[in-house]
Amino acid sequence: MTVTTAPTVKICGLQSVEVLKSIVHLPIAHIGFVFALSKRRVTPEKAAELIEVLHEQGVNGQERPLAVGVFVNPAEDELQGILSVAPLDVVQLHGQETPVFCQWVRDTFGVKVFKSVSISKTEANPPTPEAVAAQLDPYIGSVDAVLLDTFDPVYGGGSGTTFAWDCIPVYQAWAREVGVALLVAGGLKPENVDQLIETYRPDGVDVSSGVETDGVKDIAKITAFVERVTRK
Repeated sequence: MTVTTAPTVKICGLQSVEVLKSIVHLPIAHIGFVFALSKRRVTPEKAAELIEVLHEQGVNGQERPLAVGVFVNPAEDELQGILSVAPLDVVQLHGQETPVFCQWVRDTFGVKVFKSVSISKTEANPPTPEAVAAQLDPYIGSVDAVLLDTFDPVYGGGSGTTFAWDCIPVYQAWAREVGVALLVAGGLKPENVDQLIETYRPDGVDVSSGVETDGVKDIAKITAFVERVTRK
């Protein structure tokens, strides 16, 4: 059966209310706010201000983008403090968080959980299905999506570089078998997202630096990226 639904779009690393107001009308499923170490890091208070813009978009029954908080190995009290200020819909975990921790996040905060899988830029061969199952089967039931991203030794992700996309199919097969979404990040931009979608058809794509100019979110690039994804 041919899948015809376009992948969802996640724009990550938002910091500006003005930029968010300029893009929130686009068909974007998720807006990401970074709480991990990053030049795109926001305070809980700033995230709350931005999330309020999303909630305004959702009045009168309109569908709004979901607010995603990006973390790397957060402590329980850190999450509790941030979510008490910023009402996130999704917690995205980019570290070595265990299945037990992912389940605790879901149960405690009533949010969805996205778990990142870091793939080295120099990975020579795709993993075997058995290796992927051994890695990810423990997370069945405790995560809502798996996000493939390029490994970054400092930040865990957000490197702005792609990984070897031929790794995608084995993860995609696992995700479809267990019923979770597969998202792809890492070095995506308007110029290469067409190739990714046409070749691998992930459930969603995640972009940050690829829609920036001089480190600032670029509305024209965001619009072009969204258009290239949603026309597929």
